[in-house]
Amino acid sequence: MRVIGGRWLAVTACAALLTACSSVRPWLNTAMQADQLRSMHVNETRDPSLVMAVTISGGGARAAAFGYGVLRELEDHEFDWRGRRLTLLEATDLISAVSGGSIVAAYYAAFGRTGLPRFEHDFLRQDFQQSLLGMMARPGNLRDLSSPWFGRAHLLARRLDTLYEGKTFADLERNPRHPQLIVTATDLARGTGFEFTWDQFTLICSDLGRVPLSFAVAASSAVPLLLSPVTLRNYADRCPAEVTRRIQGDGAVARAGPADFRRRLYRAQADAYLNAAQRPYIHLVDGGLSDNLGVQRLLDRALMEGGLRQTFREVVIPPGSVHKVVLVVVNAEREPTHDIDASDTVPGMFDVAETLLFGAGARKTRETQEYLQDVIREWSSELEAHAAAGASVFAADADIHVIMVNLRDAALHSDRRQLLRVPTAFTVSDSEVTELITAGREVLRYSPDFQALVRALGARGVFPSTRSVNMKEK
Repeated sequence: MRVIGGRWLAVTACAALLTACSSVRPWLNTAMQADQLRSMHVNETRDPSLVMAVTISGGGARAAAFGYGVLRELEDHEFDWRGRRLTLLEATDLISAVSGGSIVAAYYAAFGRTGLPRFEHDFLRQDFQQSLLGMMARPGNLRDLSSPWFGRAHLLARRLDTLYEGKTFADLERNPRHPQLIVTATDLARGTGFEFTWDQFTLICSDLGRVPLSFAVAASSAVPLLLSPVTLRNYADRCPAEVTRRIQGDGAVARAGPADFRRRLYRAQADAYLNAAQRPYIHLVDGGLSDNLGVQRLLDRALMEGGLRQTFREVVIPPGSVHKVVLVVVNAEREPTHDIDASDTVPGMFDVAETLLFGAGARKTRETQEYLQDVIREWSSELEAHAAAGASVFAADADIHVIMVNLRDAALHSDRRQLLRVPTAFTVSDSEVTELITAGREVLRYSPDFQALVRALGARGVFPSTRSVNMKEK
């Protein structure tokens, strides 16, 4: 996430020059107790006949605004399902997000459908970036920044804690009507995704419930160099016996064939956390470096568990219960700020750093999109085979809807091309916020895959009489 690099560095330098070394320590995670053993599961209070997930990519305030538009459009579509009237947003069981997308995802998970409209005022229309710089200039924060345990990302977490009103993951669980939240960061030492889920925290034997939402979002947004990493303690060496047996009892890798490299890789990544003596601390940075769409780890987990059918079997859903599976993937990827290949001059330091970060993220996004298409084809075939055979959680008429919502689709018309140049920052202009929210709504609304879902559900939306000029002339 790009911020005003020179000003961040100048303020940080002041912290070193003007203050003595501080011993302040930021929040640190706590160990898990034996009775806290959990795993990812579908909320038992929700109807398993319709399973819906939304993922929102990274991209700073650009991604937050675009994703916010998508969520508002989902809220504006109602349908009747098994005797209840729902909105598509209300039907969402899970929301997974990265970096800038996690800012709006965590807000929705914290405050629900009724609170979501406040996000536009509380974050999108505020100069959040300037408020961060102001925080860094305060004497108390300057002193804290001189501590070897406290970095710039911890100030971001402090600012976000105000946005989320101090809520933790345990607070989310107290309201079962809110969706499950997954925030993805990157393990700095391994270069792999690190999810804020009970499954991931079980590996380090830590209590996810006490983790502030602000810490998770700050970790997911901590762009290397511009923001410091944040740190978790690894308690794997203190795990209760019951937890250790659960972790070691997974035989998925033993059953893997020679071609199942993704399954072996996923397990190897998990095993890397089990030796706390070797890795007593885990340092986390921006999630976009490992999975900018927030969907790859979901796919990997399903593969690890043996496919779509086995994944649903793990959550104890009665046979024939699932009629629809819906996945909405929101991608706010932009174009690079500078095209270094357009000039023969030596690229500057900041251009090189941004190009490396952008190039790695863009390549990973393309790989994940191709991976997603392969997995969806496998799931569709698996669904047809098992539904026809019976003894499956899927009903005979079950189907899968995957809806890609790409910012690039809004920019196909020249009037919106500038949206791909909106910087990855914590603040964008009011006019850009308005355009991005509208783009998120319209790209979803006019998506052929979304319209197919609307028809299948008999949903009713608030549609304009004609398309806007931008979408009509694409």
